Amino acid sequence: MEAAERLALASAGINVLVTGLKYFLGVFSGSLALLADAVHSTADVVSSASVWAGIRLSRRRSKSFPYGLYKVENLAALITSGIILLAGYEILRSVFQAGELVKAERVPYAMLGVIVIALILLAFSRFELRRARELNSPSLEADARHLTTDLFSSCIILAGLGGSYLQVKFPLDKAAALLIVVLIVRVGVKIAGDAIRVLLDASVDFQTLQTIRDIILETPQVSRINALTARNSGRFRFIEADLTLKVRELDKAHFVATQIENHLRAHVPYVDRILIHYEPTEKETLVIALPVAEDRRHLSEHFGEAPYFLVLTISSRDRRLLEEKLLANPHRSVETGKGIRVSEWLVGLGVDEVIATKSFEHKGPHYVFSDAGVIMRQTGEQEVARIKADLLATEERTEPRPEAQAG
Repeated sequence: MEAAERLALASAGINVLVTGLKYFLGVFSGSLALLADAVHSTADVVSSASVWAGIRLSRRRSKSFPYGLYKVENLAALITSGIILLAGYEILRSVFQAGELVKAERVPYAMLGVIVIALILLAFSRFELRRARELNSPSLEADARHLTTDLFSSCIILAGLGGSYLQVKFPLDKAAALLIVVLIVRVGVKIAGDAIRVLLDASVDFQTLQTIRDIILETPQVSRINALTARNSGRFRFIEADLTLKVRELDKAHFVATQIENHLRAHVPYVDRILIHYEPTEKETLVIALPVAEDRRHLSEHFGEAPYFLVLTISSRDRRLLEEKLLANPHRSVETGKGIRVSEWLVGLGVDEVIATKSFEHKGPHYVFSDAGVIMRQTGEQEVARIKADLLATEERTEPRPEAQAG
């Protein structure tokens, strides 16, 4: 069994123990409140068992339920909220009925037993709530909050027993009951509201959605997020995104989408399924970079140590030259990692293609350009003027041989 199942079974075991103790103390002391609370705790056993069944069923998939039965957990949480609200009614009713048959000489022992029960519930409910949040289980969190309502009922019972033992005329137990029932109703309504939101496919909380958005936008190839939705299903999350990517080839877009999915799974917990729809950007311009030698006429054979880089901005539609810049290599003098630094610099300039005399394969620049979606081309032509003429030709243009493409 997984951790969530073991925790649900442990909760059921605690409820069986508490129910037995309450029933024994109720018979022993003659307290109707304890006997009524024992009946209420019997419902707790059923509740914990339903949580366990919900967690176990939620992992199953079938042809009829291809997305799994994760929402069974939320359904179990909704049922638990109903039991919590019923508990409020039971506590209120039991307190008003208790006190007539109490055996005064046995009250101190009953009070001691109730304190022991309260300590057991306090320790286990805090442990279960912490583990439920770690496991992101709504049904276990609802069960932990349900156990907390038993602490409230224990306080009411102690007040009732103490009042009976001291023969206090002012109905302290009834006043406390009204306050605690209000708190119980508040907890039950909150759990029901959370469960209903998930069952109705409401969005995840704002903070989680913003985290997802930030992770996607950290990817340099993402041009725009057209639509982004995420929802809970049980303890798991489903994410859907419609993106425009700064790439032109579909295989490269698929590679970028896979990277985004991996990043989301690494940083957003309990993601079951991610659906990313993407479309390449139709760019109006193409930015091409060439490493240029000291004479400014030929390509440099050393990419990282090239003195200059010629950056051409060309119209994608008619191959017109829109802008031409000869930039000095700012990383030429560094001792190590020249190629990688130059590659990152060119990516920052928005370069779409790089043409060089040597292959980048299995070298640092290759990985930088691949991740950024930059096309790398190898050419045997040495003269910058001829390469430039080929790039600007509109008919019967001879392109340099492609070396590699990202993705």
